Amino acid sequence: MTQVIERGTPLPTPQRAGGRRRSPAAAACVLGGAMAAGLGLGFLAVLVIVLWISSPYPDSGPGGALHLAAGLWLLAHGTDLVRYETLSGVPAPVGMTPLLLVALPVLLMRRAARLGSACGDGSDGDEVLPASAVFSAVTCGYLAVGSLATVYAAGGPMPADPLSAAWHVPLVAVLAAAGGVWVAKGRPLGPLPEWVPKGVRRAVARPRYALALRSGAAGALVLLGGGVLLVGASLAWHGAEVQGTFLALTGVWSGRFAVLLLALALIPNAMVWGAAYALGPGFALGAGATVTPLGFEGSAALPLPRFPLLSALPPQGPGSPVTWAVGVIPVAAGLAVGWLAVRRAREVSYGETALTAGLGSMVCGLLTAGLAGAASGPLGSRELARFGPVWWQAGGAAAAWTLAVAVPLAVAVHAWRNRPAAGTGPGDEWHAPGTRELRWETLRRAAGAPLVPDRAPVAAPAPVPPVPPVRPQPQPNPVPVPEPDPEPEPDPVPTPIPDPVPATPVAPPVLPVSGARVLSRRRPPL
Repeated sequence: MTQVIERGTPLPTPQRAGGRRRSPAAAACVLGGAMAAGLGLGFLAVLVIVLWISSPYPDSGPGGALHLAAGLWLLAHGTDLVRYETLSGVPAPVGMTPLLLVALPVLLMRRAARLGSACGDGSDGDEVLPASAVFSAVTCGYLAVGSLATVYAAGGPMPADPLSAAWHVPLVAVLAAAGGVWVAKGRPLGPLPEWVPKGVRRAVARPRYALALRSGAAGALVLLGGGVLLVGASLAWHGAEVQGTFLALTGVWSGRFAVLLLALALIPNAMVWGAAYALGPGFALGAGATVTPLGFEGSAALPLPRFPLLSALPPQGPGSPVTWAVGVIPVAAGLAVGWLAVRRAREVSYGETALTAGLGSMVCGLLTAGLAGAASGPLGSRELARFGPVWWQAGGAAAAWTLAVAVPLAVAVHAWRNRPAAGTGPGDEWHAPGTRELRWETLRRAAGAPLVPDRAPVAAPAPVPPVPPVRPQPQPNPVPVPEPDPEPEPDPVPTPIPDPVPATPVAPPVLPVSGARVLSRRRPPL
């Protein structure tokens, strides 16, 4: 049987049992997560293959280069690698994650979650996926490729630790996907879910927590900025040593390019090390050496790797006034926390302001501890088993520095903003803030009527019914009427003129005011 379809009529689509057509939104989200992982792997694979081709002494084939690329991709998620080819024959762990390399999987996963949230806008019967479904689908696709990469990297020169990969890769994927879905949904900051206890929901809804998060994040950023200044100044001060180390590592351009890329990838790590150095605990350069502002303690024969960034370390020995001056950086972080923790409202008490500043210091300490933990790790066994700052020492020092500076500053700023107006003394209540409004209200109540009458609402005019038009009637012919004779006018009588009366000034009516009293506004307690 032939069916005639008119021009412009849409073709029928397969329907579900509920009346909606099948939507590939969920499959697209899974595919998007897998593609995000594949793009990260492909980028590192191309980079490693280019360096392998340009190397004059390649020690493995293209298969080894691809296995190494898979291991680097897992290292970008924080996974520990194991190096078996060592001089001592003991496997050496490699857990120092270049933080700049972490940006590659995070950005790709976040982009995939945003694109997955945009699938299915509800038009033409498309299925609109909720945020939880998009998050789950994208994460599943990413973890599927991550598990295959872990298995593939096991046959390379630097395989990944399975236990480390089992929680590092899902952690990065979950955080990046959650951030992408949150941004795609318009960054909602609504109330917590219903399963959260009511007391917790009420406590979190208070404005002190938003101020604490903002001030703590600002303090952490100030610490990182100070770390950047320290690293840049140290590299400039030891420029000759850094250049000599860079040129002595290798003599071919491909090797120098690889060293340069590794140094750039470790710049964020150096920022965190500089912040930990300014806070006081410093960072470890192995099991027997620690760099702090008070001095460089450790063995002089420590077998440090020859690397440009390590050539910018301070000399061994006790500290000097130049190294002690780095204490300005945590003081600046505390000032930032204290300044941003003050609310611009008179009803806020001093205790509330101090509590907000204290919470901001705790947030700054937690962020610093997390960054210190991510920027440190082992580079080998024995002496190089500890490398970088200790996370709990750096976090505790950041919280202590900012707490000691932020709380007094926040209370002082709150007192300054709520000070009385200029020229107001203990006996000058007439010009106190708010007295003018109280005097006006007292006079209005004593008068019994408002001094400025309120306007009565004007009622809308009633609708006028339409009047039908009146047709003109024909008028009869007028009849002439004779005019009467005019009567004689009487003689005019003179009108007496009254004497002028002097004008008496009339005083304006005085409103009866009884019992009026001027009240002054009570000052807030200092």
